[in-house]
Amino acid sequence: MTPRSAPEAAATVRQADSLIARGNGRSYGDPAVNRRATMSMLQLDRMLAFDPQTGLLTCEAGVLLSDILTVFVPRGWFPVVTPGTRFVTVGGAIGSDVHGKNHHKDGSFGDHVQSLDLLLADGRVVTCGPEREPELFAATRGGMGLTGVILRATIRLRPIETACIRQETLRARDLGEIMELFEQSDDWTYTVAWIDCLARGARLGRSLLYRGEHALRDELPADRRASPLARPARRTLTVPVDAPGGVLNRWTVSAFNELYFRSGRPGTAIVDIDPFFYPLDSILEWNRIYGRAGFTQYQCVLPKAVSEHGLRALLNAIAASGAGSFLAVLKLFGQQDGLVSFPMEGYTLALDFPATVPTLGFLNELDAIVTDHGGRLYLAKDARMAAGLLRRGYPGLPEFQRIRTAWNPAGTFQSLQSERLAI
Repeated sequence: MTPRSAPEAAATVRQADSLIARGNGRSYGDPAVNRRATMSMLQLDRMLAFDPQTGLLTCEAGVLLSDILTVFVPRGWFPVVTPGTRFVTVGGAIGSDVHGKNHHKDGSFGDHVQSLDLLLADGRVVTCGPEREPELFAATRGGMGLTGVILRATIRLRPIETACIRQETLRARDLGEIMELFEQSDDWTYTVAWIDCLARGARLGRSLLYRGEHALRDELPADRRASPLARPARRTLTVPVDAPGGVLNRWTVSAFNELYFRSGRPGTAIVDIDPFFYPLDSILEWNRIYGRAGFTQYQCVLPKAVSEHGLRALLNAIAASGAGSFLAVLKLFGQQDGLVSFPMEGYTLALDFPATVPTLGFLNELDAIVTDHGGRLYLAKDARMAAGLLRRGYPGLPEFQRIRTAWNPAGTFQSLQSERLAI
């Protein structure tokens, strides 16, 4: 079902016993699928108002970040927080409380939502935000659609002079050095690291750190200063067929990691915003490199005080297993104290693994390490977490459930994920 207006969405919800809203389907698991009814929000995709004095944009929940970039980058505006793909909806970004490369400075997506309109199970629409029905807002950001259907939202954009990033690349020989570089880079707006998760011994955790700032006009090459906000067309590639099983193994991933690490030459460059923020968006159906079985993504966060110890344990376990991920990303989170939002102050590690039976068993070992260090997994990328791990990792869950029940006592909004985790 795909409503085209708020009244149509309300009528659909009133008739449903169980339902979940769905954005653009970019989560990695089952949070936007319901056995009885899944409501696509993609037709609610209108931009309603923009204030150039404050940078506040009001839009419907089905607007994609790619749409916002298309309209507002040429006007000198950019989302304050963006995840690693631009093909997510505003509603999905709030429901997952997505984060980017700047959490240590700017927090998560929900920190830049002024207000939102939430459709409840009885058809009422409640406006909530940090200063209006703050409890409901706190439960909705990161609440994976379980409090209601986000219809529209007012979010903040940031002014930019150019459509480019001044990027600096640094090499780190091991885990201790990359963590030291993160700490030394806390004044940079954007920081992210690729990490070699198969390196062992003295090279454990060797990485490439990319840090960036929105480039100023006078920092651009002379031939681009006349049109500083232009976004060059990107050539997109498509993975045409599923890769044969076993292509991604210890040896091929190790070879890729060695080449990638060597190619990351230290230095500064001016790069376009798209390859900096959304490198995989230019490769369509990139998931096919994992073969017909697909892949599972594993993203955890560990408290800062124990991050180094926990990351060493995780990386040692991954290297010993040979289940290497060549898409391994390390980021530093700043302080955040949400009910069910993923970020906490500390380090987050995101990994892709081929979806095989041995891999799924191995992930239980990683779960144990995360639990032992007081960490948690990201609901937006979860497809197999156990309910006990959820409860240990999210101490705000009981308060979330209380607020959710108060506003939706019938429990209309459910997903396969919420059933699996008994939320």
